[in-house]
Amino acid sequence: MRVVIAEDLSLLRDGLIRLLTANDFDVVDAVDTGPRLAEALRQHRPDVAVVDVRLPPTLTDEGLRVAIAARREQPGLPVLILSQYVEQLYARELLSDNAGGVGYLLKDRIADVDQFVDAVRRVAAGGTAMDAEVISQLLSRHRADRPIGQLTPREREVLELMAEGRSNAAIAGRLFVTEKAIGKHINNIFGKLGLAQSEDDNRRVMAVLAFLQADPR
Repeated sequence: MRVVIAEDLSLLRDGLIRLLTANDFDVVDAVDTGPRLAEALRQHRPDVAVVDVRLPPTLTDEGLRVAIAARREQPGLPVLILSQYVEQLYARELLSDNAGGVGYLLKDRIADVDQFVDAVRRVAAGGTAMDAEVISQLLSRHRADRPIGQLTPREREVLELMAEGRSNAAIAGRLFVTEKAIGKHINNIFGKLGLAQSEDDNRRVMAVLAFLQADPR
C-alpha cells in the first residue's frame, strides 16, 4: 500500500516513516510543506495520504487545504488528517465532498501503533477513522429536530463507534451485547437517516458522514 506522509516536524515524520514501513506500507514520499505535499500527491497518486493539518508556509491549515484540493483533482483520494487539537471546522471541511476514505485523528493516537495502523488501512479502503474526541464534541452539538437527533441514546452510541471505524463484532464487544442486536440498531440508524438499501459498507460510510456533517444550528 503506497503512502505519502506530510509532517513538518522531522522527528515525527521519521517516526511515521519507520512505523508504516515496519507494518508493510510503502512510503513513496514524506514531505514537510504544503506545496511539496501537493506535488507529491499529483506525482505519486498514493493509496492513502497521512497529513498534518498545519504545514508551512502558513502553519495554519495548509495541510488540510492541500488535501481537500487533491481530493477534488483525484476524487476519493483517501486522506487521514492528523491534528494536535480537536478542531471541528477541519473535520467538517474534510467531509465536505460527501465521499468516504477520510480520517481525523489526534496526534496522541499515533502512540497506539495497532490502532493507528488500523486507521490508515481503513481510510485507504474507503472507510472512516474519526477520533473519539472529535466525535464526542460533534455529537454534543446536534439539534434534536434533525434526523441525527431522532436517534436513541443507544443508536447514537453505535453510530459513534461506527465513526471510529469499528466492525459490528467490535461494537458488540464494546457494548456487551450480541452482534444481532448491533445489526438491528444499525438498520434502525439507516432507516432514520433515510439511507436506501445498498451495500452495507457504503451505507455505513454514508451514515457516518451524515452524522459528522449534521448542521448543529
